[in-house]
Amino acid sequence: MSIDAWRSLGRQIQEISSSSAWWLGDWLLYGQAEFPNRYKHAIAQTSLDYQTLRNYAWVARRFAPHQRHEALSFQHHAEVAGLPEEERGQWLARAAEQRWSRNELRRQVRVRKEITGAAERAVQLKMKPDDGQRELWQAAAVRTGKDLLTWITTVLDDAANSAPAISG
Repeated sequence: MSIDAWRSLGRQIQEISSSSAWWLGDWLLYGQAEFPNRYKHAIAQTSLDYQTLRNYAWVARRFAPHQRHEALSFQHHAEVAGLPEEERGQWLARAAEQRWSRNELRRQVRVRKEITGAAERAVQLKMKPDDGQRELWQAAAVRTGKDLLTWITTVLDDAANSAPAISG
């Protein structure tokens, strides 16, 4: 067998493997409405464990056939299945366009979640300045032509930028 034939065979096996996960997931979804104890029967028929079958059904439920990207594996879809529907489609389109592996898609989604999570975690400061502090700060804000909140934020930013680095 030539190297090209061997690689072609590997691609075909991968396509069959990815397709079989979809087929099993869709098969289980059909069985959900039609047959009681479907997982018991599915385990006996496939020799796959319960959790694997549940995962196949869960991913298949999250992607209607028209939402599945043919150029991407079942595992690509599983990586984004937990996201809101509009995000799933965007991530899959990007992964197909950029030819990302499943691992690269996972990495990109994780990085995006970290960035988004950091932006969503707003710092809420609660301060109770005494009357003297408030008057002093308000006067300083007026002298700089800023409202009090903007002045406080500017002062904190300046202090943070001028603070010495701590080496560890």
